[in-house]
Amino acid sequence: MPQIDAAQTAFGLRTADPDGKQALVDEVFRKVARRYDLMNDLMSAGLHRAWKNALVAMVKPPKDARPFAVIDVAGGTGDIAFRLAEMAGGGTHVTVCDINSDMLAIGRERAHDLGLDGRVDFAAGNAESLPFLDAAYDAATIAFGIRNVPRIDVALGEFFRVLRPGGRFVCLEFSTVDVPGLDALYDLYSFNVIPALGRLVVGDAEPYRYLVESIRRFPKPRAFSEMIATAGFRRVSYRVLTGGVVALHSGWRL
Repeated sequence: MPQIDAAQTAFGLRTADPDGKQALVDEVFRKVARRYDLMNDLMSAGLHRAWKNALVAMVKPPKDARPFAVIDVAGGTGDIAFRLAEMAGGGTHVTVCDINSDMLAIGRERAHDLGLDGRVDFAAGNAESLPFLDAAYDAATIAFGIRNVPRIDVALGEFFRVLRPGGRFVCLEFSTVDVPGLDALYDLYSFNVIPALGRLVVGDAEPYRYLVESIRRFPKPRAFSEMIATAGFRRVSYRVLTGGVVALHSGWRL
């Protein structure tokens, strides 16, 4: 893994070339895989559940037996996929694609325990080169994963490629807090409490320090919407949730 010089940081935010970023992301999620879902609950005080439910509601999988194929990228532990499958009718099938084998292994275990083996499957793959055919899916989702992709524009092009005409892309990602006063509290919490929780629960603060830094580097909602539109999507929109802590983005392949 490339070493990141302290002189390259600004306000504590590390920088890395795309290949270096991928190696860093892989190592981060390898370390936290077993405690990933527990840490999500602790870090967000359970709010991540409501945010993910909002994403699933936006996808609107059919509640009947009509065939409906969804791909959830960077969703290794299956959190989004299980919500989609449980909300939908029997015709909906969800494919989870993740680059991290540790996360996928946990997702497969959870799918089996929930009795969803036949409705949710798991595949190893990189968001920048999805191992699926063109126009194979009716919907494509990614939750809290797009900011960890080294070449976001390439990944957006891949989402567009695998969607059928009329298919919808839905992305849930951390955003920029826009409530005066809350922004300072959010920074204090993010840079101090979250790494401390990581040290306590996972035994290592560093992965969560990286995750906080990655949030601060991610484009603001309007800029990210422009990237989605540049990839070819139409009727692009977003809405912020919880004072801007997260944003829910949408675009259609028309």
